[in-house]
Amino acid sequence: MSSRSEMLYVRLTPEERKQIEDKMAQLGILNMSAYIRKMALDGYCIWLDLSAVREMTNQISRIGNNLNQVAKRVNETGSIYQDDIKDLQREFDEIIAAEKAILTSLASVK
Repeated sequence: MSSRSEMLYVRLTPEERKQIEDKMAQLGILNMSAYIRKMALDGYCIWLDLSAVREMTNQISRIGNNLNQVAKRVNETGSIYQDDIKDLQREFDEIIAAEKAILTSLASVK
């Protein structure tokens, strides 16, 4: 049994209801009661799109794998190829660019 025994009724225009439903959809929230309760109590709901963070994590994993391959080759042959260094630098630059994009995006969250 729910401990929530109090009811609160709110009248909306069809347009207002549509706006609420649109905001819920943007956040991936399916329960209108939970959404309205959260907004009334806290004033905001935040949904973070972490796809850029996941992509950066994948890039870091790839550069780690490539670095391990280069280290193995250096240990086996005693030499390193200029192309390997360029590839690692390019991948590192991509990670830095992704990080800057993520930080810029997070800075705009209010």
